[in-house]
Amino acid sequence: MRQEWSPEELLANWTLVDGDWDLVANKSGTTWLGFSLLLKFFELEGRFPDVLEEVPPAAVEYVADLVKVPATDFAKYTLVGRTAEYHRKQIREALGFRPPTVADEKGLAEWLAVEVCPVELVEDRQREALLVECRARKIEPPGRTRVEKVLVAARGKWEKTFCARTIGRLGEAGTARLLELVAEDNEAGTALLAALKRDPGAVGLDSLLTEITKLNDVRKLGLPDGLFTDCSEKLVAAWQARAIKMYPSDFRDTAEDVRITLLAALCSSRQAEITDALVELLVALVHKINARAERRVEKQLTAELKKVRGKEGILFKLATAAVDKPDEVVRRALFPVVGEKTLRELVAEAKANEKVFKAKVRTTLRSSYSSYYRQMLPPLLNTLGFKCNNTAYRPVMDAMKLLKKYADVDGKTRFYEVGDDVPMDGMVRKDWREAVVDDKGKVERIPYELCVLVALRDAVRRREIYVEGAAR
Repeated sequence: MRQEWSPEELLANWTLVDGDWDLVANKSGTTWLGFSLLLKFFELEGRFPDVLEEVPPAAVEYVADLVKVPATDFAKYTLVGRTAEYHRKQIREALGFRPPTVADEKGLAEWLAVEVCPVELVEDRQREALLVECRARKIEPPGRTRVEKVLVAARGKWEKTFCARTIGRLGEAGTARLLELVAEDNEAGTALLAALKRDPGAVGLDSLLTEITKLNDVRKLGLPDGLFTDCSEKLVAAWQARAIKMYPSDFRDTAEDVRITLLAALCSSRQAEITDALVELLVALVHKINARAERRVEKQLTAELKKVRGKEGILFKLATAAVDKPDEVVRRALFPVVGEKTLRELVAEAKANEKVFKAKVRTTLRSSYSSYYRQMLPPLLNTLGFKCNNTAYRPVMDAMKLLKKYADVDGKTRFYEVGDDVPMDGMVRKDWREAVVDDKGKVERIPYELCVLVALRDAVRRREIYVEGAAR
């Protein structure tokens, strides 16, 4: 019970009302005060205090003032013995409660196992739920030791139910595959468990390929869809957290049904998390490929000699003229300082540089992608299932189908077949068209793949396209 009570709360909750005075009519002194406090405590908590210190000091002072007994006398009241037992009986009967029986404890354990343990893992909250249920059933809660036994029994019943249900859904074949993971001298199983516990490395091709291998390995276990679909996320996360700390020998030391369920929770959860990690790696890697190409080209162009000489001096003159004559028209204020011809040359050079920059970025991207990053495409397309419920993003999905169709075709096949449906709108930006489509209208595979990956990245970021089996 909380220990802090305001005067208003004391008045509303600890005041003896008409029926209360009838119960304490034949009592006096310490007995009067002790009985009154036990009565109000039970009304509020649905149980009796285990020790006197559970009763708030403010409540002791308030009730002592009501019954005209010194508050210090409450320390003389004892919670054990014939008098205390009689007082408890009086209070139970007055409030319509009864002592708990062994059958009640069994029933409460069954209720907890079915209604509370599947959704609430915190022991204190399970205990609170038990006390609330006792109150609803008009049963005085068992003693502290008995309550703990009821909670342990309930958790044990729920664990057996949960394990049996999981094993039933796995089937004999699925169960055998999981048990094989932790069998003695199974180095492959030990390696897979160790890999499952590791997070992906830094953004890069190696990390992506490693996660693809990991995902395919865990999929070979053949865990059924919806294995834990009707279980709370907290429950599965707790079993996963428990399993992730264990070594193969630790699994072998547990009961078989618990061992299977721990492995199922670990592998099922990690399968979804690895899928999420793959999606994030894909998004980050596509961004990295593009950003790295732009930085490389910027560095190259910065080092090149510019056509129009003295740009810094020209900029200073333009800025000075603009500040000195802010209301003057451009032709009168700026042209006399720099000259219209020079300004036109600067504009032409900027446009030419922009075009050169974009062209060089495309060339650099194509080179790094085709020679290195492109090896991720076949395993990626064969591993991740992209889904979309929005018709606006069907072109991206259609483009992904085309990429998957050609995933295993040798890169020396430069163009798509004339009869292939190659979505362009929403896939290929205007500045990429000349790189993707040649002068004969043929669509080149490598630059098109780059465009599709960028479009896919953007759609995944906006959650317009999702990956089957991902948790997020």
